[in-house]
Amino acid sequence: MKKNLKKHEFRSAFSLAEVLMSLTIGAMILVAVLGIYSRADYSAGAISRRLQNYRLPSEVMQRIAEDLDSIISSGPDTQITIENGYEHSFPTARLTIRRTINDIKNIEQAFEEIVWQSSYDYESPIDGLVLYRSHRGMTLEDKLLNDSKEDWERELFVPVCSGVTLFKVNAIQGDKLLDKWNETLPTGIKVTLSFAEPVEKADGSMDVPDEEKTVRTIAIDRTRKIPFEITGAVPQEQKDQEKTKEPTDGNTTTDKNEKVPTGKNDRKLSGNNERRTPTNSGRRLPGSIIKRRQKSNVK
Repeated sequence: MKKNLKKHEFRSAFSLAEVLMSLTIGAMILVAVLGIYSRADYSAGAISRRLQNYRLPSEVMQRIAEDLDSIISSGPDTQITIENGYEHSFPTARLTIRRTINDIKNIEQAFEEIVWQSSYDYESPIDGLVLYRSHRGMTLEDKLLNDSKEDWERELFVPVCSGVTLFKVNAIQGDKLLDKWNETLPTGIKVTLSFAEPVEKADGSMDVPDEEKTVRTIAIDRTRKIPFEITGAVPQEQKDQEKTKEPTDGNTTTDKNEKVPTGKNDRKLSGNNERRTPTNSGRRLPGSIIKRRQKSNVK
């Protein structure tokens, strides 16, 4: 019996209090680590979103400017159509750039057409817009990929970006910004794009603060001749008048066509000039000079 008791001796182990203490300390450390990780993840996401808010709009604006330059500079038969509206209280727009040609039967055909359009995003859980781009016509934008596609496949709207809260296009004509345009080419186009959180206005529509908007003004024909004037230039008529004048002395100038007076009139003019010109006799002399003259008179 003694031998069996020696074989089954109890070993030292952690008590229940020690186990609970270790679990509590481990949970506290885990919560602190998860908190630091969540803050770092939130900061990284905020930085990436901020960078995307500046980078993505500039890329979209550059693509729209390239589409305008490529179609308008290639031929005069170009038409621009601009439409603005609201969809689910979000500002939306549609920009159509179309170039036409006449075939053998003198029938107008769409040589190339590009459409930029924003529509409400029904698939996203967050309210917003999706910006689409469409290209169709006789010319192939990508000959390697579009050559094997059917006509209806080339005219599909391709999503460019999502999460858009404002997309607006205005035609510039003089000092006016027009929401609709369907005439000859305007002088420029103003495109406004934003991905910021919208704010509801008094009329129920959604808008974005001005500091969160990305705006770009695009000139339609950059190679056109722009008339301008130099504001500080001297008119040509004034230059001609100055050339006809000749200087008579160091202070006055007379015109060639002006009549020179002679005789009595000349004397009157000279007398008037003598009266007008100041002399030393009319000036007040200092007191020291007056005293000297008085002493000399007394002598």
